[in-house]
Amino acid sequence: MQEQNANDAHYMLHRKRLRERFRKTSLAGFSEYEALELLLTYAIPRKDVKPLAKGLIARFGGFDGVLDAPFCELEKIKGLGENSATFLTLLRACTGLYLKRSLIRKKTISSTVALVDYCMAEMKGLKDEQFRTIFLNARNEMVGDEVIQEGTVDQAVVYPRKVMERALHYKATAMIFVHNHPSGSFNPSKEDILLTEALKTAAKSLQLKVHDHLIISKKGYYSFLERGLL
Repeated sequence: MQEQNANDAHYMLHRKRLRERFRKTSLAGFSEYEALELLLTYAIPRKDVKPLAKGLIARFGGFDGVLDAPFCELEKIKGLGENSATFLTLLRACTGLYLKRSLIRKKTISSTVALVDYCMAEMKGLKDEQFRTIFLNARNEMVGDEVIQEGTVDQAVVYPRKVMERALHYKATAMIFVHNHPSGSFNPSKEDILLTEALKTAAKSLQLKVHDHLIISKKGYYSFLERGLL
């Protein structure tokens, strides 16, 4: 019993030191497992979570890999369970919501970096392909953000007419297309290029602008605009 009490006191003091470090310096100087460990202290209140944090980092390949992991995989991890798995997936969802609201609050989407941050948070960890469209008004303000298609993304599946109908619904004047490559490569395929051309043609017929088409992957992103393809 005394040994157990000593162990309890040790990890509780360790938690206290972690929290004090964070309050003083934010995450400066924290390793990935320490940042995850600090998070887990709020989901698992009475247990030494350092070994669990290290194990999760190793299992999923890094802090981002842990947050990108689906709930069904997280809850199977010994020592984590349903509540803690929910906490981690909720954190990731909240990150995406924060970045989306930040874009909306800034009114105009003038920074590719901010847009990519949002899209990466929402899409880079997805196991399947997803095609979404961000709709903008004449002041470049986001007026809509919709997932148009899930599954294989190509011209035969993402119907340009459907995208244009949603643009008219939002009274948009411009669009940004975004889809992910779960394989990790962010280079466009032949189908991606053909799809972009079909969408550009459909948009032009309605006097709508296409600002960009982004491809998101775990390794980075590809911008059709930056590469001179729009």
